[in-house]
Amino acid sequence: MDIVVCVKQVPDTYSERRLDPGDKTLDRDAADGVINELDEYAIEEALRLAEANGGTVTVLTMGPEKASDSIRKALAMGADKAVHVVDGSLHGADAVQTSAALAAALTALDADLVLLGSESTDARMSVIPAMLAERLSLPQLTFASQVAVDGSRISARRQTEHGHERVEATLPAVVSVVEKINEPRYPSFKGIMAAKKKELKTLRAADIGLAGSALATAATEVTEFTAAPPKGKGVIVTDEGEGGAQIVAYLAGQKLL
Repeated sequence: MDIVVCVKQVPDTYSERRLDPGDKTLDRDAADGVINELDEYAIEEALRLAEANGGTVTVLTMGPEKASDSIRKALAMGADKAVHVVDGSLHGADAVQTSAALAAALTALDADLVLLGSESTDARMSVIPAMLAERLSLPQLTFASQVAVDGSRISARRQTEHGHERVEATLPAVVSVVEKINEPRYPSFKGIMAAKKKELKTLRAADIGLAGSALATAATEVTEFTAAPPKGKGVIVTDEGEGGAQIVAYLAGQKLL
């Protein structure tokens, strides 16, 4: 079974994040790049399925040159090989353009199973799995907290607002997973050293049949933004018997109550 895991490099949530005033896209050089946390669960699930059923795990990402750091971590966790779609024309791509690029690359990879995290920690849109399923004409099993493969059948325990559902499909399929599905492994020293020798294939936009500027054709764009004001001094409440009332009054004034 050939499994492809789509991963994304995102700004570290502990770093200062900002938009580039030039084109109003995310300034990826302003913050440290890390692998999207929820994608690590997808990587782990892919490794477990490959170990249980046999097969290979390929990591696929689209992003700038520095995204290769996240790819290497995925390879160090145990993935067999990786594909990196990198091209200046893809800078500023929105979800629609990103799904088009990933779908084009996935078509060439011809995977039995495509796994993703349920969402990215920078955009929080959770639409790429559905978009990929639509573009590839594949069944989708989203928000899976448990996945099992039996021959050509795949089943998932799907997390919903009202509980859980059991859904099934025939491979190939697209599956997104939630953080409750497993506990991602840490890359071992042996895995880190082995990752340096694993195949990392770089593809340009033309290699997957894409042309033109993604930013120019993006369906969405940021037209204006304002930096958040500096954090002001906090309010100190001295409790002399009326502390509780003062806190309630403050919260009410901030429209938090």
